[in-house]
Amino acid sequence: MTGTSAASAWEELVTTALLGTDRRMPVGAVHGRQAPVALVDAAAVETVRRRAGIRPVRAAARPEPAAADRRAALPPAATRRLTTLLADRPGTGGGRRGTAPDLMELLPQWLALANAYGYAAPPEALPALLDAARGRTDLRPAALAFAGPRALWLARLNSDWRFALRAAPGGGSALPGADEPDRVRRLWQEGLFAERVALLTGIRAQEAAAARELLMSTWATERAEDRLMFLDTLRTGLESADEPFLEGALADRSRNVRATAAELLSALPDSALAGRMAVRATACVAVDHTGDTPTLVVEAPHACDAGMERDGVVAKAPAGRGERSWWLGQLVEATPLGAWSGRFGGRTPEEIVTLPVADDWQGELHAAWCRAAVRQRDPGWSRALLGAPSTPEAGGPGAVSSAERAKLLATLEADERAAWVAGFIGTHGLSEAFQLLGVCAVPWAPPLGRAVVDALDIARDAGSYPWSFSGVMGLAERCLDPAEAVRLDPLAATPEETEGASPGAGGYWAEAFQRLTTTLRLRAAMRAELTPPP
Repeated sequence: MTGTSAASAWEELVTTALLGTDRRMPVGAVHGRQAPVALVDAAAVETVRRRAGIRPVRAAARPEPAAADRRAALPPAATRRLTTLLADRPGTGGGRRGTAPDLMELLPQWLALANAYGYAAPPEALPALLDAARGRTDLRPAALAFAGPRALWLARLNSDWRFALRAAPGGGSALPGADEPDRVRRLWQEGLFAERVALLTGIRAQEAAAARELLMSTWATERAEDRLMFLDTLRTGLESADEPFLEGALADRSRNVRATAAELLSALPDSALAGRMAVRATACVAVDHTGDTPTLVVEAPHACDAGMERDGVVAKAPAGRGERSWWLGQLVEATPLGAWSGRFGGRTPEEIVTLPVADDWQGELHAAWCRAAVRQRDPGWSRALLGAPSTPEAGGPGAVSSAERAKLLATLEADERAAWVAGFIGTHGLSEAFQLLGVCAVPWAPPLGRAVVDALDIARDAGSYPWSFSGVMGLAERCLDPAEAVRLDPLAATPEETEGASPGAGGYWAEAFQRLTTTLRLRAAMRAELTPPP
């Protein structure tokens, strides 16, 4: 039977099966109870014929072996721990976790430590590691760094893991460095967009001037959305030598490109744009000495001229915002903070932010100073705007939300940051501390860890349920110093229920503290197992 007739016979049988033997009879069969049997028999015969007629395909070439991984092998105990961490997936616990640690939340810390010591992933753990990274994008950078070249080799064979190839510029090929100009030029001109971004980012980290020159070589021919992404790479190693290029970008066709160029220039305190913004902003704010107390008076801009727009000021205010306050905020945000001390008679940031502001302009002015302190990474102004953590305003004159406080805190050194948050928690409790804790270095410094534990203990004694503090509890499991486990042992006991307490709250708190204690001891064991290689 030819291929065409065999296909027709099979299609005929399929059609008969779909219509039913009452409406259509198979070839050679008769009506009656045997018709369905005849159809199945014919299908069986045709199936054998089809399979027997398949010609063997040519054997595919065997894949090349994976590149060797020269890094040190994991210690056996750490290998077993990794297997346990990877086996714990969301949903495998059957709902309520009880006192059992959330192992998948410990995996990022384990990977960071293994990468810091330069260990290689065990080959047998790679499938589970890649599956975990596929489901959690936050794990991918650390997981792929730990997996090494074998992950890319596996990704080429399994489409489920293709994300590894997308995450590795050039599909896993090593990117050229600034010392390979020919390869750099070829990849920059012929590479995919993601490869070009990775190339520019890598060279910028090595040699800022070389990256800038590379970008300038094709700037005029790039698409607007690509220019924006490329421009963003200049944040790394931003320097005064970038100013001429960024000044030119202020005339770009794309509004987003112009805005990003203006933002970068305003982060260079000595740039011409920063100087122009300082002239505009300081003309709008002055100290009035006519009253009993020196007071800041504000005269916001009455118009947004072409020069302001060229320097990145967005003319159209968002819905609900006044135009003049919108323009003022942008001018102040882009002004070098050092300009205000000269404008206000040599006053320090602490003295400036405590000056009263007339006509309800304080919120707008201080919010703009907050944004400027974050943009310019100025710890002195951040400290002044935060104020003392024990103030009733919970964050000083300029910080009006937890998000703004967190951004200001990020400009401070780790120890000072932890001390401020500890003071905040000691005064105000944990209700507004979640975002602040998220910017503190891990493991938390001892004063901060003690403040968190004490606040949780107070919340337990108040008789509330621990679910209200589940976010802080989750952070504590990952961020508390494991040495704090000893202090937590008394809290893990189930207390007697007091009058007015929520029913069963004591038992739930004991369970939460038991889980926290178990997790801290597990983190200590993980660290002990991942000793530096000899």
